[in-house]
Amino acid sequence: MIIDPSDLDQQSLYKLLIGSVVPRPIAWTSTVSQEGVRNLAPFSFFTVASRQPPMLCISLGPQQGNDSSTKDTLSNIEKTGEFVINIVSLPLSNMMYESSKSHPPEADEFEKAGLTPASCEVVGAPRVEEASVSMECLLDRILALGTDHLAIGRMVRFHVRDELYEEGRINIVKLQPLGRLAGSYTKVETIFELPTDDF
Repeated sequence: MIIDPSDLDQQSLYKLLIGSVVPRPIAWTSTVSQEGVRNLAPFSFFTVASRQPPMLCISLGPQQGNDSSTKDTLSNIEKTGEFVINIVSLPLSNMMYESSKSHPPEADEFEKAGLTPASCEVVGAPRVEEASVSMECLLDRILALGTDHLAIGRMVRFHVRDELYEEGRINIVKLQPLGRLAGSYTKVETIFELPTDDF
């Protein structure tokens, strides 16, 4: 079967994309508005953008049901120039889901999700205290790409729980990271090695 994306409506194309690009890590992104309101939202269009300097990127789409309104996360990143990416572990899945709901801009989404905001070293945005790995980012640039915006941040601090840090690496089994599979979720259960890991 060959499918031309230009023949599909936006929703049909989106379903094929998220069902093909799997599994996707989740960037549980915390920001703060200029008025000091804490925001927390998960995004699964997320990856490493550069190794040196270390840079991460997240793709932020328009709010659901509104093709013109941008998400609070994007607005906060644009105005403050910073954000934190927290990694979602299995025990935090319900709280992550709660933070994915549409809340008014004045709502503190840490409170809504029952999470603890923790101070960062470089950025003013809080990290999720309960997260095993958090990464502080300073905005490098935002690229408008079609309906979405790609926020690229220079990662300036790691926060890693002691029990996960082993000989300079993260113990993935202990981390229990979640990923997205189309509209569903997955956790890392089977880990195996191949002769090379250069990619």
